[in-house]
Amino acid sequence: MFEALFKKFGKDIAIDLGTANTLVYTPDKGIVIEEPSVVAVNIKTEQILAVGHEAKQMLGKTPPHIQVTRPLTEGIISDYEVTEKMLKYFIDKVHQDGFSIASRPRVVIAVPLDVTEVEIKAVEDATLSAGAREVHIIQEPMAAAIGARLPIQEAVGNMIVDVGAGKTEIAVISLSGVVTWKSTPIAGDELNRNIMQYAREVFNIFVGEAHAEQIKIKVGSAIANHAHIEFPMKGRDVITGLPKEITISSEHIYEAIERSIKTIVEYVKMTLEVTPPELTADIHERGLLLTGGGALLKGLDSVISHAAEIPVRIVDDPLTSVVRGAGILLEDQELLKQVTLPSARSKS
Repeated sequence: MFEALFKKFGKDIAIDLGTANTLVYTPDKGIVIEEPSVVAVNIKTEQILAVGHEAKQMLGKTPPHIQVTRPLTEGIISDYEVTEKMLKYFIDKVHQDGFSIASRPRVVIAVPLDVTEVEIKAVEDATLSAGAREVHIIQEPMAAAIGARLPIQEAVGNMIVDVGAGKTEIAVISLSGVVTWKSTPIAGDELNRNIMQYAREVFNIFVGEAHAEQIKIKVGSAIANHAHIEFPMKGRDVITGLPKEITISSEHIYEAIERSIKTIVEYVKMTLEVTPPELTADIHERGLLLTGGGALLKGLDSVISHAAEIPVRIVDDPLTSVVRGAGILLEDQELLKQVTLPSARSKS
């Protein structure tokens, strides 16, 4: 009876709990929240001051008693209490117009491939404490593949490369399971750090992470001879400490991120090398799918295709494929059972 009541009035939700952004999906409205995974906390009172976009705008601009944190590192919870509060904020936001009696949703939430039992339990506990009545944990590449409408239940090789903020994950999926995979922390955040380091070493400028990300988006390229684009780089002079602005080009940014791009390509090749021959043949014919925010880096698909000698295509709207896949599972109970990871709570 109560389950039927929850189903009628509650809003089941899917969450992509990412290092950089958290996305929330409901079956009736689609993606309802897409905000940075950033929280501002008053450390004197332990009060949450802001979450998401509002908190991200505070980065690098706060007095000592206000701490702006990203509670996830490489897709894993690094600050349990702040993550719980952030999840509660997003769940409450989805249910702000709902009935209080039925505001405890069933939640499908995506985690990285190399997550441990302890980390799974942390996600489950945080989600339940934030207001969920039931939690299903699934792997991010699996969710992305479902969101991209790949035939994951068939006996064919589906290869997906998810370049997120904290991690790049490469998975080969067949018969609703991950057959082989590789994971590396070389991803979007690392590219930002590459640009910050390059600015410091080559131009003697301290550049903030948000500005480095903006530069990556505007002029970043995985190809050396991509179209020449110029952009202003603003920061603080290493020597004088005064504000400084120079003009950088797409060639400079390629030089800054080249090594990281090569590492991502190597991981793709390493995954193919340990994939069973039958599945490799499928992938050679069907190609691989590129998803995650990093998929938007100019020329990355071409570089991977050339190095791995297979077709590469970018998922439609690569930033949302994980949460869309998790959302599909809310309405497909059979597939959800097949791909849900075992609960770590039952073992404690």
